[in-house]
Amino acid sequence: MDPISQETDQEITNPFAITTTPSPPPSAASSSSSPTTLSRYENQKRRDWNTFGQYLRNHRPPLSLSRCSGAHVLEFLRYLDQFGKTKVHTLLCPFFGHPNPPAPCPCPLRQAWGSLDALIGRLRAAYEENGGRPEANPFGARAVRLYLREVRDSQSKARGISYEKKKRKRPAAAAEPAAFPPPS
Repeated sequence: MDPISQETDQEITNPFAITTTPSPPPSAASSSSSPTTLSRYENQKRRDWNTFGQYLRNHRPPLSLSRCSGAHVLEFLRYLDQFGKTKVHTLLCPFFGHPNPPAPCPCPLRQAWGSLDALIGRLRAAYEENGGRPEANPFGARAVRLYLREVRDSQSKARGISYEKKKRKRPAAAAEPAAFPPPS
């Protein structure tokens, strides 16, 4: 199982650790109330935050979150590549640029760009939710944005898949120009 989705039982000892407030105990009058459960996104964000905290603690020398920079985030993303499940063809591979290669090849497995992009989004939100200043957020550093763009572009070429930005659907009323009566 990859470390992004692993649940850790250890508590992070840093000032930005995610904490959840327990729901109040159900009263005798309202026995049908259920405890508040976190959404799938919130659970994933907490697991990602714990994984990053574990990475910082295992770093040599150990790093505190306040000393963490964009370079450390890039180091973390490169570390995660070893757990990837996405085949990314090298330039020398005969299947470079083919989305569905007809045969196996020895090209490396990496983290998919979409997974890394979503991970950084969750970690960026978790950092700010737990007291980090937005201007000091290492997950929003320019180097991280450039790295994600580079990964997207290289995977797009290697796998023959276009990562076009999704078009926003406009409401039907706003899409049509206003009809004016003919001039009299």
